[in-house]
Amino acid sequence: MASPQVIDESPQARTREQKGWYWYDWANSAFPTTVMTVFLGPYLTEIAEQAANGAPFVDVIGFDVRPSAYYSFVVGVAAVCQIVVMLIAGALADHTGRKKEIMGFFAYLGSAATLLMWFVADGAYILGGVLFIVGQTSFAAAFVVYNSFLPQISTPEERDRVSARGWGFGYLGGGLLLVVNLGLFLNAEALGMDTGTAVRLALASAGLWWGGFTIIPLLRLRNRRGQAAADEGAARAVVLSVRQLGLTIRDLVTRYPLTLVFLLAYIAYNDGVQTVISFSATYADQELRLGETERIGAILMVQFVAFFGAILLGRVAVRIGTRKTVLWSLVGWCGVVAAAYFVPPERPLLFFALGFAIAIVMGGTQALSRSLFSHVIPKGREAEYYSLYEISDKGATLIGSFTLGLALQLTDSYRYGIVSLVIFFIIGGVLLASVNLPKAIRAAGNDVPERI
Repeated sequence: MASPQVIDESPQARTREQKGWYWYDWANSAFPTTVMTVFLGPYLTEIAEQAANGAPFVDVIGFDVRPSAYYSFVVGVAAVCQIVVMLIAGALADHTGRKKEIMGFFAYLGSAATLLMWFVADGAYILGGVLFIVGQTSFAAAFVVYNSFLPQISTPEERDRVSARGWGFGYLGGGLLLVVNLGLFLNAEALGMDTGTAVRLALASAGLWWGGFTIIPLLRLRNRRGQAAADEGAARAVVLSVRQLGLTIRDLVTRYPLTLVFLLAYIAYNDGVQTVISFSATYADQELRLGETERIGAILMVQFVAFFGAILLGRVAVRIGTRKTVLWSLVGWCGVVAAAYFVPPERPLLFFALGFAIAIVMGGTQALSRSLFSHVIPKGREAEYYSLYEISDKGATLIGSFTLGLALQLTDSYRYGIVSLVIFFIIGGVLLASVNLPKAIRAAGNDVPERI
């Protein structure tokens, strides 16, 4: 058996890892921005409508589905797949100690599926749905392991800052690629291509971006634990990891009930956050009747404003505390969602105003929640607990997407679906406010920061 690897935990080595860690947010943000938020929803809806050829429904493995509801149901199916795969990936990462390898596997599987979206054309809505499910599931599984590095590469006092910078860096990366794709889309005719080709090229570029920049964190990040399952074989490692996952869930219920309440709070309000993010472009297209240029321009603005929003709320958290900052951001989310219901069609300035408000609260809500969760989980089991955390993160919009899809199926209107999301923020905020965080942190065996 190989001797345990000695890890340099000096501030200089930790800073080097943190800088490499930021680059994965830069790499994978191409998927939620270019694919989920901007191009795929409206494009896949259009492909489904073409396949329907005037009929009210398209066939999806034997079910009649409205073309307008198809994308929301695909996102819901992806969420179900993520729940299974993320839990196994997190347990496997902690059990084997091979965090870098597992993160890299899912990152490149997802980037390959995204690259293959180039072939989604001519009514191939089923292919588009399958590739999205693979890409989104891989995205979430890789992000579980990525997040589990946070408590290992930063001290408790550093985590709000490191998490906020990582999220902000991701907004810049996703925004930069979106600038390129916006230029491509707006100049498609001059470049000798139709808009469908421009969209497919934009989708494929997200896969290249994701895979290319993932090389940097894989070179910088370091595995902390011995590879306990190195000689067990892959199948046995998975079995043991799933067994460990069962113990994790049992411990969460019996030993860390306050961590469980925090997790339920996060799942509730982040389901609302992710549903808004996932369907904002489709809402602007189908309900507000805004053009592609206006939609992309607004979302591009959100990307860059969100960078400053994440940094700003990170500094606010230092002044008033992390939980209080998150709670105020949830109040902001309630206001934005309620206001979206009343925005009349063909009013792009109002859509831009909503986007600006979302950008201010979006990054801080996610980055500070990630940092807050790192304090209430036991050391050495970060990936297992982050797999539970990630069930509702960055697109795992299980309840939200089905709620919106059901509203579309019944009413064929996005307005009823969008306003119903307020309940997610209210429930999440009430649960978060009820948690005794210092007690939860001590129960997990961690030191309580000065401000939490």
